[in-house]
Amino acid sequence: MKIYISGICGTGMGPLALMAKAAGHEVFGSDLAEGAISPELVSAGIQFAVGPQDGEFLKKQLEDGGVDWFVHTSALAPDNAELLVAKQAGIKCSKRDELIASLVSELGLKLVAVAGTHGKTTTTAMIVWACQQMGVPAAYLVGTTLPFAASGAYKPGDKYLIYEADEYDRNFLHFHPWLSVITTVSYDHPDIYPTPEDYAFAFETFERQSEQVIYGGEVNGLISLAGLLRREDATSAMAAMRTILPDAGKFTTDAKIAEVLNAFPGVGRRFERIAPGVYSDYGHHPEEIAATVEMATEEASLRGLSGVVMVYEPHQNTRQHQVFAGYANAFEGVSHLYWLPTYLTREDPKLPVITPADFIASLSNAEVAEAAECNDSLATALRQWRDNGYLVIFMTAGPADGWFRQVFNDKEVK
Repeated sequence: MKIYISGICGTGMGPLALMAKAAGHEVFGSDLAEGAISPELVSAGIQFAVGPQDGEFLKKQLEDGGVDWFVHTSALAPDNAELLVAKQAGIKCSKRDELIASLVSELGLKLVAVAGTHGKTTTTAMIVWACQQMGVPAAYLVGTTLPFAASGAYKPGDKYLIYEADEYDRNFLHFHPWLSVITTVSYDHPDIYPTPEDYAFAFETFERQSEQVIYGGEVNGLISLAGLLRREDATSAMAAMRTILPDAGKFTTDAKIAEVLNAFPGVGRRFERIAPGVYSDYGHHPEEIAATVEMATEEASLRGLSGVVMVYEPHQNTRQHQVFAGYANAFEGVSHLYWLPTYLTREDPKLPVITPADFIASLSNAEVAEAAECNDSLATALRQWRDNGYLVIFMTAGPADGWFRQVFNDKEVK
């Protein structure tokens, strides 16, 4: 089958492209810009175009050999040129969930779906890591880069698909997993779920559609991650492996599972150490921020650093109107905070954009915060903080992460 993926360089669609290619399908696609998964696509021999998605690259594929399925992100506008070309050509069009479900059926895989407001990326990656280390035949799709493997993979003989099941756009409700792992449930995505009750009901529906459901698990002190990961993620991964291993015909002790999980090398943009004393994190919800501040202060203490300096970029103004009150105590413990303008995407034009000054005024420790932008002035200040012995961390779900990495382009991490 010939599959065209629009938005192929992103962390949602890129891993799916890698898995589909490994499963024997011909895959190509397009994106507005290079993304985190682009190098992996190149390594896999997947052809893609970067730039204005005006439909020309899709037309070329149609002329050269045809396209059977056009798969697109939730963010694609109804009047997108590629989508219009695909519909005019009579191609099957869908979001990614339909293709994933098709691959699960086609390849005879048992779906292990990891869902939750926070922690699902790390938990998914931990399960993937454990499966690889313990010889469990599992394909996987993870919404980030991994230091130990590609972001998506399949090989003949795989029995499971380990999948990060996102609740955005109700994506996870299109699946009926063999095993579901739910990390946490805290109201989010108000553009999709109008009320907290609607959000909770979606997770309840997801549970009913699952053969088995895990909400973390006791580890009896076996897992010690030095405060670098959420303990809830580790316990969820531990419980998942307890369920998977007997089904895979493999039996092992809790101590062995814990040994493997304790060696987990982490994931991209989840408290990722990108240079000495410098970290990147994807968190953009007050609860995630509070957990990351706790980890950062523990890490600073372990490394004998003077404190934590954080740069924060909120994600989506619509979301900020719902979570605004949650920020009040989220940053307690940081020595200094730089607050960037909100990264705007999928917005409600009727809502006023909340400014950095508005956010800062609501904080219990407003005296340590200041408004900032990604420019030379901020870059200089951050380097000075790092050189003066502070841990510097950037929290963003947007592309500003790339700017931050350029500021600290150290090659050696000790």
